[in-house]
Amino acid sequence: MKYKIIIAGLLISGLLTSCQDLGDEYFDTPAQSTLGDEIIFSNAELAQGAVDGIKVSFGETDSYRGRLLAYQGLNTDTEWLLASSSDNVKSDLVVYNAKADNTEMNAARNVWAMMYEGIERANLCIRGLRTYGNVTSNKQLAQLLGEALTLRAIYYADLVRNWGDVPARFEPVSSATIYIPKTNRDEIYKQLIADLGEASTLVAWPNETSATASTEKVNKAFVKGLRARLAMMASGFQQYPDGVRRSSDPALSVDNMYKLALDECRSVIASGSAHLEPTFEGLWRKYNQESVVAGGESLWEIPFGDTRGRMLYTLAVRHDSPDQFQQMGTNKGGVNGPLPFVFYDYDQADTRRDVTCVPYKWGTAVNDKAKQELTDLQTWYFGKYRFEWMNRIVFAPSDDGVNKIYMRYAEVLLIAAEAANELEGAGSAAVYLKEIRRRAFAPGDQAVKVDAYVNLLTSKQAMMDAIIEENKYEFTGEMERKYSLIRWNLLKTKLDEAKVKMADLKARKGDYADVPSTLYYKYKADEVTLEIYGLNRGETQVPGLGYTSKSWDKLEDNKITTLYKAGVNPDKRQYWPIWQIFIDGSNGQLVNDWVFGN
Repeated sequence: MKYKIIIAGLLISGLLTSCQDLGDEYFDTPAQSTLGDEIIFSNAELAQGAVDGIKVSFGETDSYRGRLLAYQGLNTDTEWLLASSSDNVKSDLVVYNAKADNTEMNAARNVWAMMYEGIERANLCIRGLRTYGNVTSNKQLAQLLGEALTLRAIYYADLVRNWGDVPARFEPVSSATIYIPKTNRDEIYKQLIADLGEASTLVAWPNETSATASTEKVNKAFVKGLRARLAMMASGFQQYPDGVRRSSDPALSVDNMYKLALDECRSVIASGSAHLEPTFEGLWRKYNQESVVAGGESLWEIPFGDTRGRMLYTLAVRHDSPDQFQQMGTNKGGVNGPLPFVFYDYDQADTRRDVTCVPYKWGTAVNDKAKQELTDLQTWYFGKYRFEWMNRIVFAPSDDGVNKIYMRYAEVLLIAAEAANELEGAGSAAVYLKEIRRRAFAPGDQAVKVDAYVNLLTSKQAMMDAIIEENKYEFTGEMERKYSLIRWNLLKTKLDEAKVKMADLKARKGDYADVPSTLYYKYKADEVTLEIYGLNRGETQVPGLGYTSKSWDKLEDNKITTLYKAGVNPDKRQYWPIWQIFIDGSNGQLVNDWVFGN
């Protein structure tokens, strides 16, 4: 019986794109499985299967797995598709030049459809649990209702931040709602914020119950953190049909939303149910080792099975061939990476730098064993994702099965800092910023790099500028920064700054005048791992014997200029267009209009 809801979700997903093939009489018939719903949603085990079915849509072939997570959040002032300079449909998605007929996305089973499939499954679960679940007295069913509300909010949040205004259904689809126009996102935000408020009363804290022992299950800390994130988005700058502005809805004012966000973050912090991992490298090693134990830094992860998901396949340090760390095939990882100057923007003592920015790949294996090989100045990889840190070797050709961290505790701290700064001043924000930076620097550096640094941030603007920078140092490679730049009204400003920084780095002038133009390297005793001299500013002396030199100055002009498409204003293309196949199947309800401004 528990599979009935999943089948219904699949069926209705198909109706969303090809409903003209079925008459309205389909929706006018009585509910097809009322008795089945009562059995399913009054039984915790069966209801769990139905709610788990909501998450299936994340892993479908052209959904989050192979489309959204490969392109979402690119390009920014810290992250880009390494092939952004290529003139094709893939680069169009990230250089703010996407068209509705983009062949990478314009398909019936694209992520847009899969999101609505997940939403429909959630709607069915929410209705079933409210009707039959007796959630006021059954904590297991209450947890499941809270999880269903949260999963629906995740799908809608990702729809809004990638497409702006989108159709919204908060009840299972009917003949009256099968064709609907876009909904003002302000109304969606308010519904999601209310839903997450309810969900936070239904779900348990991390590890409070067996249902919240895994980061693949929704817990109260995540729900509150996500609610805070959405509150900041809802009150922030964003592109509306009449321009880039904040919402004019009084309910979504800065005062209201920042207070809500700060209250939720402080609730999570005070709970003690989550915490920063002791070291930044330890956090990412734990991630690649696929630990899903709740109560640490990862608040919730999109769960992928071993043969679904492409996080490392897309984002990891590149491997030219199968080797001692992965057997997926050739050219795995290294599709996206940090911009060339990001490494040099970090403080040299910041332990996040070498984890985030990697200047080497794993070359072609000899006798099944690969070595690290230096790349070039314009080609860096995200070191947060590494096959070499996994506990298993991946053999599937296309999917590594590693989860996507959807939110971590560090974001709760930075949202708290930002909201506290706005509402209460820099002094209230300092404690949260210090906690983030304390993890980033060794104890011997903290007096200067943490305490003295933060204590000088006495004005609201100085603190805000520092928070914007800290966001970069903490989250580069996680493809969240674009949405922060949008709500700060800094998207084009920071992209233009990034172009200038790359030009200055290439010319070794301005802030990058002391970046060495020659690297020296040799292999350590293991004959696999590189020892590199010249990456740090000022390292210009020729090191001792045994080193090989390499020019470190390749940064092509077309790489710099194609961070975003020439002639395009990213602030007027903050969102993707709705793909043509969904417009054609909308019975005239959906259109692309303001999305295509220059």
